[in-house]
Amino acid sequence: MLKIGCHLSLSHGYLAMGETANSIGADTFAFFTRNPRGGKARPVDPDDLGALQALTAAKDFAALVAHAPYTLNLCSDKPDVRQFAEETMAEDLALLEHLPGNYYNFHPGCHMKQGRDAGIELISSALNRIMKPECHTRMLLETMAGKGTEIGRTFEELRDILLSLDDPDHFGVCLDTCHVFDAGYDIVHSLDAVISEFDRVIGLHNLYAIHLNDSKNELGSHKDRHEKIGKGHIGLPAITAIIRHPALRDLPFILETPNELEGYQEEIELLKSLADTEEA
Repeated sequence: MLKIGCHLSLSHGYLAMGETANSIGADTFAFFTRNPRGGKARPVDPDDLGALQALTAAKDFAALVAHAPYTLNLCSDKPDVRQFAEETMAEDLALLEHLPGNYYNFHPGCHMKQGRDAGIELISSALNRIMKPECHTRMLLETMAGKGTEIGRTFEELRDILLSLDDPDHFGVCLDTCHVFDAGYDIVHSLDAVISEFDRVIGLHNLYAIHLNDSKNELGSHKDRHEKIGKGHIGLPAITAIIRHPALRDLPFILETPNELEGYQEEIELLKSLADTEEA
């Protein structure tokens, strides 16, 4: 059965997010650990976090996908920027210990013209310092569209980070459909080939979540502009094939489409109906 949700606001607390997700038919959701542009995290309220855990267990939610702020850059050319990113992520992981067994998704970073290899080295070194053996959260590297000097535009770049980690069992990948399409992976006409390529390079055992988004731009545009489901260049037939694919269908799917809550509810209802419909 399709497990799908969307990004929700933490402004009213953790339990409120779970209740909102349940009210729109979602059975997972994503949230920013703090303002997506940075800032301080919400103070920890163990009762609120515990109430969310109870709700997600009772409603059989899939794993939740916390998201690091967009502004973090583990491979910046500025040491203070790298230090801030590392400290923020360590703080977020400490917070997520109150919600054990879920995921922490993040953009690998931009190497700022230092070069791909230097960027990968900076990222992996930081992750080795951040991750502790006792951590109960899995960190997920996100596939990227390839804007500017982004790391993660190819499966090989994510593989090279994973291979450089001291404790790879605490890590994995979140595949963003808009990002991989914009990066040049043709999930519209060659979905099986793209999945096979992911498996060959990274391994499907390292894939833990899907950001399900259409794209405002064409294949290989490297622009990263999300569109509502079925309204972009990926299109509803390809999105349907993704949620039905045997290698993907049991993963948690997170919508990051340009929607308000009502729009997310409509997309969730549509996609659940398509996932449950037998192919002709």
